[in-house]
Amino acid sequence: MPAVDKLLLEEALQDSPQTRSLLSVFEEDAGTLTDYTNQLLQAMQRVYGAQNEMCLATQQLSKQLLAYEKQNFALGKGDEEVISTLHYFSKVVDELNVLHTELAKQLADTMVLPIIQFREKDLTEVSTLKDLFGLASNEHDLSMAKYSRLPKKKENEKVKTEIVKEVAAARRKQHLSSLQYYCALNALQYRKRVAMMEPMLGFAHGQINFFKKGAEMFSQSMDSFLASVADMVQSIQVELEAEAEKMQASQQELLSLEEAVYTPDFDVAAPQINRNLIQKAGYLNLRNKTGLVTTTWERLYFFTQGGNLMCQPRGAVAGGLIQDLDNCSVMAVDCEDRRYCFQITTPNGKAGIILQAESRKENEEWICAINNISRQIYLTDNPEAVAIKLNQTALQAVTPITSFAKKQESPCPSQNMKNSEVENDKIVPKAAVIPEAEQLIAPGTPIQFDIVLPATEFLDQNRGSRRINPFGETEDETFPETEDSLLQQMFIVRFLGSMAVKTDNTTEVIYEAMRQVLAARAIHNIFRMTESHLMVTSQALRLIDPQTQVTRANFELTSVTQFAAHQENKRLVGFVVRMPESTGGESLSTYVFESNSEGEKICYAINLGKEIIEVQKDPEALAQLMLSIPLTNDGKYVLLNDQPDDNDGSPSENRGAESEA
Repeated sequence: MPAVDKLLLEEALQDSPQTRSLLSVFEEDAGTLTDYTNQLLQAMQRVYGAQNEMCLATQQLSKQLLAYEKQNFALGKGDEEVISTLHYFSKVVDELNVLHTELAKQLADTMVLPIIQFREKDLTEVSTLKDLFGLASNEHDLSMAKYSRLPKKKENEKVKTEIVKEVAAARRKQHLSSLQYYCALNALQYRKRVAMMEPMLGFAHGQINFFKKGAEMFSQSMDSFLASVADMVQSIQVELEAEAEKMQASQQELLSLEEAVYTPDFDVAAPQINRNLIQKAGYLNLRNKTGLVTTTWERLYFFTQGGNLMCQPRGAVAGGLIQDLDNCSVMAVDCEDRRYCFQITTPNGKAGIILQAESRKENEEWICAINNISRQIYLTDNPEAVAIKLNQTALQAVTPITSFAKKQESPCPSQNMKNSEVENDKIVPKAAVIPEAEQLIAPGTPIQFDIVLPATEFLDQNRGSRRINPFGETEDETFPETEDSLLQQMFIVRFLGSMAVKTDNTTEVIYEAMRQVLAARAIHNIFRMTESHLMVTSQALRLIDPQTQVTRANFELTSVTQFAAHQENKRLVGFVVRMPESTGGESLSTYVFESNSEGEKICYAINLGKEIIEVQKDPEALAQLMLSIPLTNDGKYVLLNDQPDDNDGSPSENRGAESEA
């Protein structure tokens, strides 16, 4: 049997114009099949009607032959032979009438009924599923239009949740209806073959049985031919059953997907973004100006082809050129209070089109893909490898480990005491819900890459009322607590950046700050980093110039509210500092560093310093705490630099390792 064209169920969810174009071919074929089936049914009903008429005619003929005897002919003498002959003919006609009746019944069951069932069941099912698919597609378009109009600035969580649920339900409904519709169209390609041959097979068998019982007129060759046709129909039926089982299993597998497949912007907190794309395709909203101040947004299917951005409306056979991407620039913009908008600018600086993606992941991937294409990477022999190399080069210029972008779902063992409970000398992290990035850091917050921090972060709250040396140098008596500190630990760090944050209730704000700082360095090609010595004491954190020993910054340990190390890139560490402002309020800032040693060691040192502050009020508790820390020759309590790395980095285990040392 020749191959049968099929609609791919895996492409039902994407609903691309290519799939719609192929779907239109199947729909046109189904419409043609419906018209032909109606005409074929009329012809078969005419044959069946003629056969029924033959049954009535032979029955009437038999009665009329028997009625000859009852006629009162005036000249009826010598009619006995005629009457007996007519009686025999009446019996023959009755036997023929039985054969015709059996043939008519057989034609009704094997010729007319299958084609009627095919029309009423299969073709009607396809027509019904087509209507349901159209309604589901319209509902999905309406829900996506509502979702696209969600405001960015004045966001209503309740309205957003309802619309997101509506979009997910509409998308699932469209997916289900499209899967059912595609399966019905695929099965129709098999059923139409059976529907065309099965009625004629029944017609032929009926006629053969009729003639065999009457005169054995058909030859053995016809029997073998009909047997082969029957075998062919049987093989098609078996193939249809196997294909139906396969499509059913595939349908169940596709419908068992997670809710994230149907929900737009499901992973807004930590999307998995591929920044190495050199081609991209998907639906975007295109902004069109309809007047001086009026605009409209149209949802279209966009895809990249070489160095061009193409657009293909739904139902179109091919796409058209929208924008030449060579040497262009792209950036995220705020447009009409819509989320996830970006603008493509031509090489001469002229503003181009503005597009809107449906999620943060799609928005950033489109920007990265257009950036890669604008560099003409697609012209190289291995564009994928070149894109990966360029992005890795940019990221490695900031940090040797490139897995910084992934935010950890499990809480860091070096969290501040705000997020953990001390029980039996072990820190037990509290479960917390990861907030969205906008709740941690305001969008558009500037990032400072220099060690010279903002003026609001260098107020005299850490230095009392002492006068600040205008040359940045710190006198020896500026930090007299160093001599009396119970804890001293020095780490070599490099300052990556700092930025203002909105909250210090969770360490997720540190992870988000790390992600934004490192991403900004990679995007803007900022490779320079300032190296410092971070001195952790039982009272403060000090950043010291390694050459001049000048203190660049000083943070009271009580003002450090959060601290954590990245769980994948062990050398990344950050902390949140709460500082008073001149207006009377307080500001929160996160500082991100890269250490030569593990960040967990710095976190452990900070945690130990804060524990010392807590137990200083209780001499007995302070004595027990100090017994677990080794002494130096001059009587200072100092952490070990070579503390073991084969544990999980929790403060309780580190403390035990140091006690044994």
